[in-house]
Amino acid sequence: MSYTPVNFGPNKRDFYIVLKKRVDNYFKSNNISRHANFGMVFKTISLFALYLVPYFLLVTNTVTSNLTGWLMSILLGLGMAGLGFSVMHDAVHESYSKYKFVNKALGYSLNFLGGSKFNWQIQHNVLHHSFTNIDGHDEDISPPQMLRFSPHTKLKPIHKLQFIYAYILYGMMTFMWIFVKDFKQMMRYQKKGLIGPNVNLKREISILIIGKILYYIMMVVIPIMVTDYAWWKVLIGFSTLHFVCGVTLATVFQLAHVMEDLEYPLPVEANKMEDAWAAHQLKTTANFSPKNPITNWFVGGLNYQVEHHLFPNICHIHYKKISSIVESTAKEFDLPYHTYPNMFVALKSHTKMLYHLGRGTVSTAA
Repeated sequence: MSYTPVNFGPNKRDFYIVLKKRVDNYFKSNNISRHANFGMVFKTISLFALYLVPYFLLVTNTVTSNLTGWLMSILLGLGMAGLGFSVMHDAVHESYSKYKFVNKALGYSLNFLGGSKFNWQIQHNVLHHSFTNIDGHDEDISPPQMLRFSPHTKLKPIHKLQFIYAYILYGMMTFMWIFVKDFKQMMRYQKKGLIGPNVNLKREISILIIGKILYYIMMVVIPIMVTDYAWWKVLIGFSTLHFVCGVTLATVFQLAHVMEDLEYPLPVEANKMEDAWAAHQLKTTANFSPKNPITNWFVGGLNYQVEHHLFPNICHIHYKKISSIVESTAKEFDLPYHTYPNMFVALKSHTKMLYHLGRGTVSTAA
């Protein structure tokens, strides 16, 4: 079955033309590169250290107590999430550097973490960014059947409790990536025709398989062989790092789109949306904790999701600076600019949205 994308309409089309000129002028007038600066490079080194230092402390038996080893696993999970948020994400969007080989190399950090750069580019860059919150197109709102993220998907009795168990399932997210999802996803994208004719599929499958094997060796086999921890303790640590990473990644992702104030538009006619693409992004995307420097640093600017969706080719290190331009221009064109002041308010809204989606009390007209 081939994939048929939707087309966006003319409504508020001038908004992005004006906004883009203003953002372009910000970088030109201040003589600033859209790509990474020194702060971003330092951040990259810090996040790799957050991931690799605990690993080497464990495999060199520098850390031997059960409690300290478990804490190292938590740091590994946070480091894995941080690399995904800040380094891999920008690199795959080709916003980290003006040099393609740098973006490509850093993009493969996802394979180093057990995932698939190739699949991510299709799911995230193509489907999610192009068709945000559109049922049947955006895979980010099509989770496993125990979760319901869209008012347009089938409601099941179990969904009534999703506002309670969702965060546990979020912790399973990267487990699914490293063991099952990437293989199924690549096969599904091939059947849908989302993999272009110029792609060497055999090569991508080989990269996927080799990457998985190397990851399992690094994160499971080597620790079992060289550390003083029993094999089952290694597996507990491995499970801990993935649960921490999964719940961190999934929660941040959902705070951008599965929220009370956001919309889930459908085509007004066959494969045709009413709004222009940029207007659609503003209606389906939200920011959170814009004034929290720790959140902003760790989540790679993904608390500025509005700016990221409008300008994915700009390194996230600049989002805070251009956010005032985006907000004022949105108001000028009578478009929403959704922002939750802090993490607590955002989590509350997301949990309430899960509650209402689980009971079918979210209007499908939204």
